[in-house]
Amino acid sequence: MTSQLSDWARQFLHELHYAVLSTLNPDGSAQLTTMWYVLGDDATIIMSTLTHVRKVKNLRRDARIAICVPDGNRYVSLSGQASICEEQSRVRRDIEQLVQRYVPDEAARPQTVELLFGQGRVSLHFTPEKVTEFSL
Repeated sequence: MTSQLSDWARQFLHELHYAVLSTLNPDGSAQLTTMWYVLGDDATIIMSTLTHVRKVKNLRRDARIAICVPDGNRYVSLSGQASICEEQSRVRRDIEQLVQRYVPDEAARPQTVELLFGQGRVSLHFTPEKVTEFSL
């Protein structure tokens, strides 16, 4: 385990995968959600979610976060402290990045951005404090 992303982990995270996000419920149990993510140039993980959902409530109470990005016999797990970004211009830019990554149909991207942005969203940002990677 380390606090830095290896070249292998960076390459893996730039591939098209989904993350499983974990936050802590008030009773200490895990709340898990499959998420789109983008790895920023500075190793920040960026995600977007609806404002009113459990994971946001959990993060407002306890900012600890973990994600696992699996692919068969390979994975990268990351954990740290998340920040919730509510600045709508930044939220929109983050949604645009996520849609560019996950929506292959370029013609559908503008309406997908509008749909997601219109739902009332925040961005989740975190720079990993712990990184675990595995590959056979």
